Amino acid sequence: AASAPDRAGVANWLWFVAALVFAMVVVGGATRLTESGLSITEWKPVTGVIPPLSHADWVAAFEKYKQIPQYKELFPDMDLARFQTIFLWEWSHRLLGRLIGFVFALGLAWFWLRGALTSRLKWQLSGVLALGALQGAVGWWMVASGLVNRVEVAQERLAIHLLLASLTFAALVWIAGGLRAPRRLEEASTTARVFAVLLALATLKQIFLGALVAGLRAGLTYNTWPLMDGRFMPPVEQLFKNDPWWMNFFDNITTVQFDHRMAAYAVLALALLNAIFARQTGVARRGWAIVALVLCQVGLGIATLLYSVPLPLALAHQALAMVVLGMVTANLRAAFPAHAE
Repeated sequence: AASAPDRAGVANWLWFVAALVFAMVVVGGATRLTESGLSITEWKPVTGVIPPLSHADWVAAFEKYKQIPQYKELFPDMDLARFQTIFLWEWSHRLLGRLIGFVFALGLAWFWLRGALTSRLKWQLSGVLALGALQGAVGWWMVASGLVNRVEVAQERLAIHLLLASLTFAALVWIAGGLRAPRRLEEASTTARVFAVLLALATLKQIFLGALVAGLRAGLTYNTWPLMDGRFMPPVEQLFKNDPWWMNFFDNITTVQFDHRMAAYAVLALALLNAIFARQTGVARRGWAIVALVLCQVGLGIATLLYSVPLPLALAHQALAMVVLGMVTANLRAAFPAHAE
């Protein structure tokens, strides 16, 4: 078993990596909202770390961007200065990804060679490393969808990309949370555990739906609350106007926004139930803190919708989603204290 100093060191490293992932999600949101994601049309994991350094380099990069449909159809009047701005958003996002990979791999090697990791931790952290590698590949798979025949990336690939980032963040919080000195808490009831699990799953699903809303720009329509075009629920024929019917959940703006609204109410209800049933487990305060965070997140979401997705509100909404996920994951960890590392 790892010693207490080793456990603290590993936990601090994992919290730092989780903070980097949080930052990357926020920068990724800004990249999407500023239409910057397709500005780099190549995937160069090593040499891509260096941005264009000369005027000639910038012109060459801009010429590559001019070849894709997004430039031709949406931004034919873009100048080099504007291109440099969107390029630097995407470059920063990719640079953060490389930094996360470097910090995680270096820390993993350091603690592994020092014998600071239990066999269970080795398996868990190797899984996180694999998840990070998969995330990089999925990021390029997402970008590639917008380089030919489309003017932006496929929204379902964007949602998978954000979901994987969220799972990585949650995994880091889960593992780091298990490395703290165990506190004497009354064992959570089966009901409390069920609601802790359901709340975590509902939060992840809501983040996935939020990415679909962003990918489809669904927040630019139905800018009223709580009704959509004067109705709480749009007509069924509008919700399922596309064939096959199940594709409406991914590419019908009306359906996707309605789902995101309903899922928000579901997350709030589950947060309340989680807080009620966790009141005797010693983590009641966290349960009610989650309720407060979810209420703030719902309020931010409504404001983002009513004001037609201004960048600061939209970014705050995405950032707070990750804070909620972190708290929900910590809540889930506390419901299963017997499984601490």
